[in-house]
Amino acid sequence: MKIIVTDHAFDDLGIETAVAADAGAEVIAAQTKDPARLVATVADADAVITQFAPVNADVIAVMRRARAIVRYGIGVDNVDLAAAKARGIPVCNVPDYCIDEVADHTLAFILALTRQVAPQSGLVHDGGWKLVAPPAAFRTLAGMTCGVVGFGRIGRGVVRRLASFGGRVLVSDPVVATDAIAAAGAEAVPLPTLLAQGDLITLHCPSLPENRGMIGSAALAAAKPGLLVVNLSRGDLVDPEALVAALDSGRVAGAALDVFAPEPIPAGHPILRRPNVILAPHVASVSAAAVARLRSTAARLAVAALEGKPLPSVVNGVTAPRIVAS
Repeated sequence: MKIIVTDHAFDDLGIETAVAADAGAEVIAAQTKDPARLVATVADADAVITQFAPVNADVIAVMRRARAIVRYGIGVDNVDLAAAKARGIPVCNVPDYCIDEVADHTLAFILALTRQVAPQSGLVHDGGWKLVAPPAAFRTLAGMTCGVVGFGRIGRGVVRRLASFGGRVLVSDPVVATDAIAAAGAEAVPLPTLLAQGDLITLHCPSLPENRGMIGSAALAAAKPGLLVVNLSRGDLVDPEALVAALDSGRVAGAALDVFAPEPIPAGHPILRRPNVILAPHVASVSAAAVARLRSTAARLAVAALEGKPLPSVVNGVTAPRIVAS
């Protein structure tokens, strides 16, 4: 049986190969994000693991034998979930491999923004020895209202960390009970209230049709002036043109982004080289332990599908591995 890995950012596939070998399966690295090449590669795969490649309807349509599609990560926006469901192919993610990493990275970004860490360090490296900005640009979390959008595993971790600083924490998540948010030390509010009252907004929700572009021109126009925007979730949650315009106008005082639309950020994009914008290349989930968990879990999910076992973390409603005629 063959497990095709469409693409990966790791040095090798040793972890996946070891897990698969125990089940008598072979791991094959395609290392392509080209849909035309994917169509030719995955046709006879017994399971597919993907990282960033677009596993679209055309790619899924040729999967004659695939018993599952597994995403390296939490988000599954590069996989056509409806197309997979129509073919009876379960799609699984790895929802819990990097909770502390991303929550920690979020706090690092927030503190870097509020305490002017990056520009202050840059000034000293360049030979300066003074405040890089007026005192009003240096904020304390104890005196701020921070808004968290999304109260999943990572959102909860961020709320716990923010609450320990003593400031006010607002949470917007329409599918979570108000008392669960209150128990975490935060206030449940609708998104417009969070934007109007928050000194800072941090996003921790998936890329779904109803969420894409949620932080756009209208949302930013209604936000509290001087807002700080933090996004470590998915780049398409924030309209990049609207964010640039709000930074230009001063409506947004600063941003910290681990994700963007598109990725990588094109050379010369107006979001670049701004002293009040912190950027990273989609790395908030990284630690040695998290990467190992991600890879071994993805491989185990693929093997479980090959063995016809029940699959956890199915995200497209197909509750059993696909039955494929031998």
